[in-house]
Amino acid sequence: MKKLLIIAVMAIVAITANAQKFALIDMDYILKNVPAYERANEQLNQVSKKWQAEVEALNTEAQTMYKNYQNEVVFLSQEQKKAKQDAIMQKEKESSDLKRKYFGPEGELFKKREALMTPIQEEIYTAVKDISDLRGYSLVLDRASNAGIIFGSPKIDISNEVLQKLGYSN
Repeated sequence: MKKLLIIAVMAIVAITANAQKFALIDMDYILKNVPAYERANEQLNQVSKKWQAEVEALNTEAQTMYKNYQNEVVFLSQEQKKAKQDAIMQKEKESSDLKRKYFGPEGELFKKREALMTPIQEEIYTAVKDISDLRGYSLVLDRASNAGIIFGSPKIDISNEVLQKLGYSN
């Protein structure tokens, strides 16, 4: 009786597993073929370089102030030393604050990336969802995400179909 129950459960699981359909996408491949993504990346690189230059300029200014301080330290009174040290520390703090403002976890670069990339990601998600609904896929995995996919048959890769749905041919 117990053996029969186990066999019945295994048969049901096997039938259920066969009834589900799966597909793969390669998000890297899709994104490389979406011009808006490339433009957004270029825009992010440009603004990142600009902001990095601003931060580096403040760092350089602080370093110059410190070198000048070291050269003049023997000629300065205690009050002058304190004033110069405070000015150097203030400049270093400005640099640190600016870096955090631009590149911190909730910084300007994060916000800009989110503003530029979210519409592209939503468009891709919608295309994948539409294709999945049309074809009856229960699960779509991204083979580019290191999610532990060891092998994925090219037969179930719908990346080109997603690009076509988005209006990009390859």
